[in-house]
Amino acid sequence: MTDSFDTEFQTLSPDALRHLSTQDFAAFGVNVLAYVKPVVTQGILGYAIHAADGTPLAVAASPEVALASVRQHDMEPQRVH
Repeated sequence: MTDSFDTEFQTLSPDALRHLSTQDFAAFGVNVLAYVKPVVTQGILGYAIHAADGTPLAVAASPEVALASVRQHDMEPQRVH
């Protein structure tokens, strides 16, 4: 995991998490987590990269490239099946 991932998740106590607004909770982790999932675009299998809030970021040709791209941007990848 990256330092930013560790820092963001360790600075909020469980009690602080319980008191986040809906908007704050939705944005929690948006700068440190990205999801990778298989997609078919124009009949071609690709791997979509989305920010933690669901914002589409990119599509890669392989899961390895998608995961490497996420890590290159100091984010922690999560696979969505």
